[in-house]
Amino acid sequence: MVGDMQKAAAPDANGAGQAVELENVVYSWPGQKQPILRIPRFSLGQGETLFLSGPSGGGKSTLISLVAGILQPASGSVSVNGVRVDRLPGSKRDAFRGDAMGLIFQQFNLIPHLCMLDNVLLPCRFSSARSARAAARDGSPEKSAQRLLQRLGLGQDMWGNPVGRLSVGQQQRVAAARALVGAPPLIMADEPTSALDADRRADFLHLLLRECADAGSSLLFVSHDTTLADAFARRASMAQINMPCHEE
Repeated sequence: MVGDMQKAAAPDANGAGQAVELENVVYSWPGQKQPILRIPRFSLGQGETLFLSGPSGGGKSTLISLVAGILQPASGSVSVNGVRVDRLPGSKRDAFRGDAMGLIFQQFNLIPHLCMLDNVLLPCRFSSARSARAAARDGSPEKSAQRLLQRLGLGQDMWGNPVGRLSVGQQQRVAAARALVGAPPLIMADEPTSALDADRRADFLHLLLRECADAGSSLLFVSHDTTLADAFARRASMAQINMPCHEE
């Protein structure tokens, strides 16, 4: 069991740095005695793609929130691209997240009154690094956002529509484009294909992996849909990396 956990927790040694590294991380929800996460070690290599599976309530979304600095561990260290996220003050965590991470949330977290295009451009409005990378890739942040939306099957005639009027599947694709714009070094996706049909799911996965490969971005992809796992360089489960305590 320990050997399986170590194999899942870290990629094979190849000289590459770590995009994500957790050491002895413990996290409990407020009011709960026992931790939902107790992770001795977990890492994601630079440019690596990882499919992470596990049951609902098993801590997958909590793990993403810890890596993103949205939650803080009770103990242990959380590093992203060599930066100790758990040691950054709140404002610097937010700025670092905006520059270095693209997040696809399970609830999308779009701004309902903004149009589709403006939602995708939000990271570039708040991060000069994201804006510069988008301009380098496509000529401008706007052109980068438009390219991603087109690739996700969301045509120009829809770009001005408020996202509150879109279907759930369309909102999910907008959230994906927002995460990808500006080529952040780390992409984390929480059940990003749950509202997509089979054809849209395949197109989305192809685009996501291609964008990450082109930018050299690392990808942590959380999903119940294990049929997608073969597309990733590595596969792990929460049971392999998490060792929570249980009351007797």
